[in-house]
Amino acid sequence: MSLRCADALEAARRGDRNARERLLSENQRLIWSIVQRYMGKGVDSEDLFQLGCIGFLKAVDGFDPGFGTQFSTYAVPKIAGEMRRFLRDDGSVKVSRTLKEQSAKIREARSALSQRLGREPVLSELSAETGLTAEEIAGAEAAAEPVVSLQSETGDGLTLESALGDEGMEEEIVEHLALRQAVEQLPDREGEVIRLRYFRHLTQQQCAKVLGVSQVQVSRMERRAVERLRKKLE
Repeated sequence: MSLRCADALEAARRGDRNARERLLSENQRLIWSIVQRYMGKGVDSEDLFQLGCIGFLKAVDGFDPGFGTQFSTYAVPKIAGEMRRFLRDDGSVKVSRTLKEQSAKIREARSALSQRLGREPVLSELSAETGLTAEEIAGAEAAAEPVVSLQSETGDGLTLESALGDEGMEEEIVEHLALRQAVEQLPDREGEVIRLRYFRHLTQQQCAKVLGVSQVQVSRMERRAVERLRKKLE
């Protein structure tokens, strides 16, 4: 990985939106090359590309430069996994037993490490705990991640449907791209709160522990994030 790429990744992880956009722009050819693998399965190529962009940005957020592997080694499975996951839930692609087993192993390791360390583990720590490579972790996580649904409940029983209000909301939009894209556009902290609350189903108190802030701060960030999402999806 070049110094320039490493600097851009570090800036992007710190919340530099220009760095994120630059990385995404510079890697469009990589994303399109992966789109070609999934053409002809009944999904528009532009939709696949947007899914690939989401996977790429997740790779930017999850990459651990201390692991000693190339960013692309970690990013490619994340990009492909986002497309496969979408097609899987449309019934076009099945998740292999190996990926399911690896995903379960990663979940157990993440939970154990989180309790032991008092924070979310980084990629190198997950690899050491599971014995899996960065590429295997990326592929398993992307393939196993569920599609976001309005009916998904958080740890305290709240759903995104009840938070946003169902007026004018169509399940088809949410199940495909609109909600996921809107979440990716949130400020970093607010996006993380939404992912922890509605994707991982944590309570506000659990979120506060993960993020190292107070429950009151989590509540405020969640309210702001939900309001932004509501406006984006009107």
